[in-house]
Amino acid sequence: MRAGVTIAPGWPAVLADHDVVLRPLRMRDASAWVASRKRNIEWLRPWEATPPSGPSVFGTSSAVFAGMARRLRSEARAGRGLPFAVVVDGDFAGQLNVAGIVRGSLEGASIGYWVDQRVAGRGVMPTCVALAVDHCFDIVGLHRIEVNIRPENAASRRVVEKLGFRLEGTRERFLHISGDWRDHLTYALVREEVPGGLLARWHRERDTPT
Repeated sequence: MRAGVTIAPGWPAVLADHDVVLRPLRMRDASAWVASRKRNIEWLRPWEATPPSGPSVFGTSSAVFAGMARRLRSEARAGRGLPFAVVVDGDFAGQLNVAGIVRGSLEGASIGYWVDQRVAGRGVMPTCVALAVDHCFDIVGLHRIEVNIRPENAASRRVVEKLGFRLEGTRERFLHISGDWRDHLTYALVREEVPGGLLARWHRERDTPT
């Protein structure tokens, strides 16, 4: 390890549940990332983070990917993030990023994600979030995970609601998304709420007849 580099415990990591895999985002994911983003422009654009000043451009180029990947890899090397690629049936299908890891008296982080519309509705993202949360609690050593979602993003809210995240309240004008400062709902879990693991709980919920 180079001097001054403090990689987070449990990174890099490959997490899997049947045909759904989380693995570190790689520079060679560029072409698949670009293709997925171009294919999903209308699906993703309303939820895209944007700069509060300057033009808002939806990223679909290899240059945008390279800049993002370098930044995320730097955060991972510093122990502040876990940038995962979502892989389904062997194909790139989105991203899940554990960001803002804070140690000390908080031991917390937030999770953000997007998924290709072609695999939406198959339980892919709840599985990915459950895999990531279990890894963060059991291996990385965190105590709290939160997910911040725009109230209008029903699909993303369903992911965390299926997993039993608590709704803690609204953060007004919290993030600059799709060209303006947007309110977000904060959902959270702490380690004590899922003593048997979130993935196991998700499997029980998904497999229980309704």
